[in-house]
Amino acid sequence: MVTQGRCFEKRLPLAAMPRLGGLLASAEGSLVAAVEFGREADLVSYVRVLVEGRLPLTCQRSGLVFDFPFVIDSRLGLIRQEAEEAALPPGYEPLLVQGDSIRPTDVVEDELILALPLVPIAPGGEGDDAGVLVWSSEPESVEPPHPFAALAALRKN
Repeated sequence: MVTQGRCFEKRLPLAAMPRLGGLLASAEGSLVAAVEFGREADLVSYVRVLVEGRLPLTCQRSGLVFDFPFVIDSRLGLIRQEAEEAALPPGYEPLLVQGDSIRPTDVVEDELILALPLVPIAPGGEGDDAGVLVWSSEPESVEPPHPFAALAALRKN
């Protein structure tokens, strides 16, 4: 596929990707994915994955199902040993190939799993700011209590 510069564009049902389906609210529907194989300057064999769409996720805050929009445009350098990863040019992620073949559907499924948020939260939902912790490196401007404040209160009594 690499030497011939093959390109596949296919509608993939979500139900055909069992690892991804377990992370979704529903495995109904499908996505259109393009997978392009090639070689850059006769040095780097690669596969480019292009997918755009929406996936049904369950919001961890409200429990409601929402559509998560995503765009994937990734270039994966094909390597046979982990030591070859260092030779990949910038902009390439490594894809370890075992054997002589790659299933394009598996590559697309892997990229979709990586695109999912760790904790899905629906954007713009009701109570978006409620219960949100804000981490800041700035110290709070609260003055510490005076060490002799308790003695001053006793002296007044």
